[in-house]
Amino acid sequence: MPVGSAVRDRCRTLLGDQGEIHYVFPAFSAGPSGTGNFLVVVTDTVISVLVTRTLRSDRPVSVLVEFPRHTRLGPILPGPAIELGAMAFEFDEEYAAVVSAADAEVFAPETLPPDPLPDL
Repeated sequence: MPVGSAVRDRCRTLLGDQGEIHYVFPAFSAGPSGTGNFLVVVTDTVISVLVTRTLRSDRPVSVLVEFPRHTRLGPILPGPAIELGAMAFEFDEEYAAVVSAADAEVFAPETLPPDPLPDL
């Protein structure tokens, strides 16, 4: 299920001028450094991991880390999970297509389907 426009607007406000948002998906991290809820935001120029409020995973409050846009999110590990830098993030299975599309956009654009509404 895609995140709502209100969540995208909150991410856009927090990120400022980091380019157009292409993908957003919620993720969870559990490890030696603690647990937390995050939003992974993919824009034209960066992949940002945003920290969210403890009880409101749809409310980003700060940027944890940013990676250049040419950073691969995959491969998708069992869980499903991805590794970004030294951190692992788990996410709901329904967002696996988002992760794959974000990687395909940069590394295999020929595999993406054509835009069904190019004039919008």
